[in-house]
Amino acid sequence: MTSEATTTDSIASQVAVFNEGFTAQIGPQLSGVFADEQARLNAAGTPAGAVARGDTLPDAPLVTADGTSTTLHEVIGDRPAVVVFYRGAWCPYCNITLKTYQRELLPQLTDRGIALVAVSPQTPEGSAQAVENGDLGFAVLSDPGNALVRQLGILTEPTADARAAHSQLGFDVADSNADSTGDIPFPTVLVVDAGRTVQFADVHVDYTTRTEVPRILQAVAAL
Repeated sequence: MTSEATTTDSIASQVAVFNEGFTAQIGPQLSGVFADEQARLNAAGTPAGAVARGDTLPDAPLVTADGTSTTLHEVIGDRPAVVVFYRGAWCPYCNITLKTYQRELLPQLTDRGIALVAVSPQTPEGSAQAVENGDLGFAVLSDPGNALVRQLGILTEPTADARAAHSQLGFDVADSNADSTGDIPFPTVLVVDAGRTVQFADVHVDYTTRTEVPRILQAVAAL
């Protein structure tokens, strides 16, 4: 599953264009599997205990795209930050989102001295692939075993039917993850202040939807 988003429109409009072509490519049976998965996720809603405004951003050991050990707090330092949790470079919706953040969000955050960090459970090689996919100029980190994601209460995994559909499309989430499981985060954006208090948390249980740039900038402006 790959993505070639080329417009400067909203993430939602880019996803709509992608979905039209993707549905035609994979056919109604596999499309129905993914639609059922999204419906179940929406019905279940945001998990109890998920990170929320007012929480303190925890620290966790992470790995850079070149394999260097670090921590979230070390990467962010004493700056405010936007922290993005994504599923992996295999996810077309993630690629669309990260490209959009590179193009439209990063310059404005840089001007304000605010860090932008993306985190997934992938291996460092997967993080490097995400960087290459989007020509990304911000920190892209691996959270082995979803240690950070677990602390934030945003852990999930594809349904068995969805993983079977993934296999038919030629890949398995576990092959990309550092811990060889299918565990992934709900796509989430956090805006944290310099004291590492979460001032904005947007958890998306439906992975085809993401936090739009204007909403993030509104939260940043309120810091």
